[in-house]
Amino acid sequence: MQDSSSTNRGTNLDPWYGAYAARTAGLSASEVRALFAVASRPEVVSLAGGMPFVAALPEDLIRSAFDTVMRTQGPMALQYGSGQGVPALREHILEVMAEEGIRAGVDDVVTTTGSQQAIDLVAKLFLDPGDVVLAEAPSYVGAIGVFRSYQARTVHVAMDSDGLIPQALRETIAAERAAGSTIKFLYTVPNFHNPAGVTMSAARRPEILEIARSNGILVVEDNPYGLLWFDKAPPPPLRTLEDDGVIYLGSFSKTLAPGFRVGWVLAPHAIREKLVLAAESAILSPSSFNQLVVNEYLNTADWRAQIDVFRGVYRERKETMLSALSEHLPELTWTNPNGGFYVWVTLPPELDSKQMLPRAVTELVAYTPGTAFYADGGGRSEMRLSFCYPTPENIRMGIRRLATVVGGELDLLRTFSGTGTLRVNRPDRRVVSPPPDLG
Repeated sequence: MQDSSSTNRGTNLDPWYGAYAARTAGLSASEVRALFAVASRPEVVSLAGGMPFVAALPEDLIRSAFDTVMRTQGPMALQYGSGQGVPALREHILEVMAEEGIRAGVDDVVTTTGSQQAIDLVAKLFLDPGDVVLAEAPSYVGAIGVFRSYQARTVHVAMDSDGLIPQALRETIAAERAAGSTIKFLYTVPNFHNPAGVTMSAARRPEILEIARSNGILVVEDNPYGLLWFDKAPPPPLRTLEDDGVIYLGSFSKTLAPGFRVGWVLAPHAIREKLVLAAESAILSPSSFNQLVVNEYLNTADWRAQIDVFRGVYRERKETMLSALSEHLPELTWTNPNGGFYVWVTLPPELDSKQMLPRAVTELVAYTPGTAFYADGGGRSEMRLSFCYPTPENIRMGIRRLATVVGGELDLLRTFSGTGTLRVNRPDRRVVSPPPDLG
């Protein structure tokens, strides 16, 4: 008698299809990752990926950090390390978190391979198949993918310009509990949200924590962008208001460079111990070399001033993007972030950002469809535009090309539907007629 795996080998392109664990059904290429191959072509203006502008880093200091580590700590850098991370770097992480008002001890911090691994470790510890994770609508695509891979269900909670809506959170919790669901935690990006760009207001933060506390729900606070503010710092992190009920995730990917793959978790004691064990079972230890290089950079560089340089770079690019949107796509709506990397754009309801993407690539501009950021198929009339990596000149060029795409799609749709044409300022032509009700 043949087993299912041997039967499938004759009928499926993957000869091992029948042998995979059930949880692999949740593994799929994200729409963000799939865009990188296209966006890397030099003729395409990519407004898609959230790549930091690492060219603004002081290259001499980075190179010096590499040289110093190999000269003074070479054997340690090339050896296995602690599963919790290099203590000296964890001391520096405390200094970084103190910039936002977080106070903790060095033993409270677990170093990870980017904050993406931190999300995975938290999911590994808490999620059983069928469990529910609450998250903003929309939410970070990388987190949604992790939760799906552990066979959990992401349930979105409405947000607005002030972030997660407390009443919507209450109602969602009540509905899921009434349906018999097990809610394990709330995942939130409160500062300069990815992808929406909004920041949770100071007034809502204690209310959100109280709702979670009263319902016995852990909060996972993902804060990679908190130091990259433009006009004023965001409110203090949730972790400053609550110790035992919040797991805080941080990263050097946005404030230094993603290539180092160094992030961290600040967690309550019992959770922290399990995180270390989970990390050791997955990778034994994070890279000693990368941690020591980051540590040396923080020892020698004026990293606070460098973060301020990044703020100026990203502020200019955000302002360029909003100006270009106002000029070329004035009938659309978008968020106005006070930090971070992203602008969230809402299209007319008859447009589908995912279906429109091939035409955009033909016009040599790329963006991320809104559907990438919803676990339930939402976001079709939305898109994320990233201003962090392209130059201001390329941002203006990309928005002009995007206007051509949006206008062309609307012209086509309304030609067949017999309606008018949305007024869109495009470089090739200009059609003016009453705009539709965008609601």
